[in-house]
Amino acid sequence: MKTKEMVFAALFAALIGVLGMIPPIPLGFIPVPITTQTLGVILAGCFLGKKTGTLSVILFIVLVALGLPLLSGGRGGLSVFAGPTVGYFLSWPIAVFCIGYLTEKVWSTLRTWKVVIINFVFGVVLISLIGAPVMALITHTSVWAGLVGATAFLPGDCIKAIIAAIIAVQLKAVSPIEEKVQHS
Repeated sequence: MKTKEMVFAALFAALIGVLGMIPPIPLGFIPVPITTQTLGVILAGCFLGKKTGTLSVILFIVLVALGLPLLSGGRGGLSVFAGPTVGYFLSWPIAVFCIGYLTEKVWSTLRTWKVVIINFVFGVVLISLIGAPVMALITHTSVWAGLVGATAFLPGDCIKAIIAAIIAVQLKAVSPIEEKVQHS
């Protein structure tokens, strides 16, 4: 791994942490708040690619596990791995890898609409399909109730998917993916 990729991974782990400083929006009917951190997660996949993006999110998770209060609401430590948000949190590396993999596949013909679709399917739908059932199991509710409750995230997550796609396409020239494509 090149130094530049390590720097990007660290910067995006920091970006996700900074996005966690924006106060969460609690929902009364589901124990998982609306946060801006998924914007950083989605952007890591479509801007950094599968390898560096996944590394950035894993680094972020390790820092949270070590106790740094980087999750929305100032949460951190091992206790977050037993809470209702753990499914969402642990789905992030999977989502970033999938987003990065598919973004890399379409890179030579990159268009904003393509990245929006990739971000929606793997940054919105996949995270909810993993996070909601885990939340339901932890809170002793039905998986169906968890999935229905997770629909509250769809409008905001769709906006995040669009914003991330626009940023990634606009910054295509400085993306680590661009460098990989040029050297191939």
